[in-house]
Amino acid sequence: MGASSDVPGLRRGLAVLRLLATKAGPVTAAAVARELGLPRSSTYHLLGELCAAGFATHLPEERRYGLGVAAFEVGSAYLRHDPLERLGRPVLTRLIARTGHAAHLGVLHGGETLYLLREHPGDAHTVTDVGVRLPGHLPASGRAVLAHLPAAQVRVLFPGRRAFVDRTGRGPRHLPGLRALLAAERRRGWAVEDGYVVEGYASVAVAVFDHGGRAVAAISTTFRHGCLSECGATWPELAELTRVAADELTARIGGHRAG
Repeated sequence: MGASSDVPGLRRGLAVLRLLATKAGPVTAAAVARELGLPRSSTYHLLGELCAAGFATHLPEERRYGLGVAAFEVGSAYLRHDPLERLGRPVLTRLIARTGHAAHLGVLHGGETLYLLREHPGDAHTVTDVGVRLPGHLPASGRAVLAHLPAAQVRVLFPGRRAFVDRTGRGPRHLPGLRALLAAERRRGWAVEDGYVVEGYASVAVAVFDHGGRAVAAISTTFRHGCLSECGATWPELAELTRVAADELTARIGGHRAG
């Protein structure tokens, strides 16, 4: 164990590494020092140590620094460990014990929702099994994440009407409709899906956030519900229980809720 005096240096080094990870390309040492409020000498020292360890790389011709191979290796190892699934499974188990309904953990993969986990009571049957991909604008879990993305990114994911797949005759069918729905769900704090994916089923979903306050996943609760046309129900009681689970997973991955 190093001395406690090493901790501030470690924190500054991690701050530099995190800053490099947020940039679209290599940056100058001066830019790093300015954004983090560090002395130039300390910044060069930290960058030198990161380069020596392989977490950063120096581009001498450009006088810039970027991420190194070791950073990629750590990121790849993180994914191999299935952290969201491992940390999320007990959270979902506790959620279904409170609700009696199926619970899912999903992420946005391009314009699709990819389901990583499904926990359910013994008699629950839904289409959203592990590994299933659905159009991102239809399930509540997909829109719970979409609601926290920049408008330009949503536009790229859904560039035209062909991107709006229809499964049951319900759900947004064009970008303006999706934007209006996302805005309402962002204000409310949870997303709702009423028969968009499978007739006779509905869902509520709440986003999970990472350390930067970015929505990286969503937890959803799915239950039987049938109505001739969308009845406008939002199920706040179920949504609150789902929010507790999403907040718990956010805390378990070291994140914090946006805003």
